[in-house]
Order: sequence, then C-alpha cells, then structure tokens
Amino acid sequence: MPALGFGSGTRSDSQEISDAVVCAIKLGYRHFDTASVYGTEAAIGAGLAQAMDAGLVTRPQLFVTSKLHSDMHDDVLGAVKSSLSNLKLDYLDLYLIHAPLKIRRTNYASFPAEEDFLPLDLRGTWQGMEECLQQGLARAIGVSNFSVKKLQDLMEHAKVIPAVNQVELHPVWQQRKLRDFCSSVGIQVVAWSPLGGLGKPWGSRSVLDNPVVQELASKYQKTPAQIILRWITTRGLGAIVKSYNPDRLAQNLQSFDFSLSEQDLAKIESIAPQERLAKWEMLCNSTTSPYKSPQELWDGEL
Repeated sequence: MPALGFGSGTRSDSQEISDAVVCAIKLGYRHFDTASVYGTEAAIGAGLAQAMDAGLVTRPQLFVTSKLHSDMHDDVLGAVKSSLSNLKLDYLDLYLIHAPLKIRRTNYASFPAEEDFLPLDLRGTWQGMEECLQQGLARAIGVSNFSVKKLQDLMEHAKVIPAVNQVELHPVWQQRKLRDFCSSVGIQVVAWSPLGGLGKPWGSRSVLDNPVVQELASKYQKTPAQIILRWITTRGLGAIVKSYNPDRLAQNLQSFDFSLSEQDLAKIESIAPQERLAKWEMLCNSTTSPYKSPQELWDGEL
C-alpha cells in the first residue's frame, strides 16, 4: 500500500474530482481513497478509467480503497459490489468498515437522527467482510475509526485480522496507544485528516499552526503540511490527504524528498496536550445509540 494516498472527502464537483485523479496519477499518486458515503466513487472511477485508457497507469499499479457505510452492515456483499460498480473496477485493493456503528438507510447529507441507530452485530459484519475477501472482491479488508478495545473485540472472533485501521491522526492527536497495539498485532495504521481537517465542522488550524510544526517548517524550508506528512511516513504510517489542487498534490509528494532528524521527530512527538479533534458527539445519545458519550464511542481514547 503506497504510504501517501489521494483522499476524496465528501461530495464535490464530479469533473473536478476526475480531473484531479488524472492529475494525481501523472504526478505519481497510486493510492486512491473513497467511500460510499462520500458520494465520490463514480468520479474517482471515471478519473481512473480515463488514466488507464490513456496508458498512464495499469490496474495492478493502482491501490484503491473504499468503505462500508454504516447503513449497509446487513448486506456487505451488496455494498462492495455497488462500490465496484460505481468505480468501474473488478476488485478493491482494500475495503474498510467505515465506523463501528450501524444505522438505518438515511440521508447521507445529514447526521443520524435518534431513531436511526440500530444494534451493531460486529461479528456478522466482519464475516461479510471476510466473504468479500474470499470472493476476490477485495484483496484486503480492514476497519476505520476503531479503538484498541474495539479491535480486540473484533479479533476475538475474526478469522482474518484487519489489515488496516484508518483513523484520525496528526501531531495534535498522535494515537500512541493505538499505534503501539496495532504494531504488536500487525495492523497498518493510516491517518485521515493528517493536516487537521480544515473545512470540516471539527477541523482546526491547531495542527498546521502548531509552534513545533511551524519551527520545523522554517528550519527545513518546507511547508507545515510537508513536515507533518514526513513525520507520519517516517514512522511507518500511511496518510490520506484530500486536495484537488495540482500544486498542493505536488507539494504533498515532495514530503518524501527530505528527512527529519531523530531529534526533530522527537520534538513532534513531545507536542502536548494531545486531543482528538473529531469526537463525533452527534453519534452519541442516551437512548438509541450504542454509545452514550464520546468517552464510550472511543473507549476513553480522547
């Protein structure tokens, strides 16, 4: 799996996304991340098809990730086939459970209402994921937004250990406990919103504007984003970054053309306090959600 991935985020102009995919491939990107809930699979697929038709890349050279939405836990095979149809692909390189949550079919543009939450049968869902693997619809399966405890609960009955856990991770929320656990059991950690999720309801400039990041950007004559991405990849983690801007796409790849010293890596790892930005309070309630609070949702990993 390439360490740096092209992220598509939520809905945007389809042509803009397709054009950005082709641009990214020309620059050297090979990992493309999407999800059914984003509404971007078709646009990503169109861009990939255009690039392959032009001879810029072949399917085996690509690594494509999509995710099971929380309203499709009862039909995992149907969900992955829908994603493949949207993407115009025969298989996914990686298919993830998007979140440890099950909801009714609802409006993707809104957060779940109180009546939308349903009991989660994680064992049954993971069996569906394993079936995707067995049928060749996905080359690898994993999860997203799982705490250590939720990974441990899943692994008690899993025949196949998740290959990946994609989570919020950046210098202000470094996920040390989760990273240590995943490393011990062979699960690859991939960061979403590694630059702080600007533009999202919970997004914050506290990541890019962190004084340590700013100091190192000045020292290395790099952008704060490049410093952060280099820290992530140096530590053996993956990163998914959303940008459709050709200059920023190129700059993100340029994070590989320098190295951070161990002393400067340690400076980043000394950043305090540590705090999760996306606590997802809207997924918690005292009546229908399996999680009464963010504390329960993240099992204390806040």
